[in-house]
Formats: sequence, structure tokens, C-alpha cells
Amino acid sequence: MIRQIPVMRICISCRKTYDRKHLIKITKDHKQGILFQKGMGRSAYICKSKKCYSDSKIKKKLQKALKTSLEPEFIDIFEKEITSYNDNPNKGI
Repeated sequence: MIRQIPVMRICISCRKTYDRKHLIKITKDHKQGILFQKGMGRSAYICKSKKCYSDSKIKKKLQKALKTSLEPEFIDIFEKEITSYNDNPNKGI
């Protein structure tokens, strides 16, 4: 039986390495814009801990990781997505 190695990614806030299942993926798609948990393109990962996603510099870190400027309404959408993932921890991946 072949044993699968988990895919490891780094949280852009705390810089710790986690299995991809424990992270929230934010992707900048060149056609569809910014997507959560899907899409192909430049991606950034944030762990699901409150400390990381409520970081005061998270917007700047996301802009740097995705190499784009984020609109002010993105933060509102981001906060709603984060609360939905905390309400339903199995949603997404």
C-alpha cells in the first residue's frame, strides 16, 4: 500500500508549517479575481487560528503574497468567510 505524504504549506501570518487541510487558501485568479478554498493561480495560506486571521497586518501580508492590491470591501468579505469556516470547520477542503 502506498502511503501518501501530506501536502505542507506555510501560514503567511505565523510562518508555521501545516498540512494543507488545516489552512484557508486564498487564490488570486487572473480571470475570476480572489477566491477562497479553490482556483488556480497565485495562492496564500492562513491557518484557522484566531490569532492569525485577526492579525492587524494581514491585509498587507495578503497583498504581498498575492502580488496585488486589495479593495477595502475585501476585508469585510474575508471576515465573513473566516467566521463561516469557524462555524463549519469541515467546510471547504
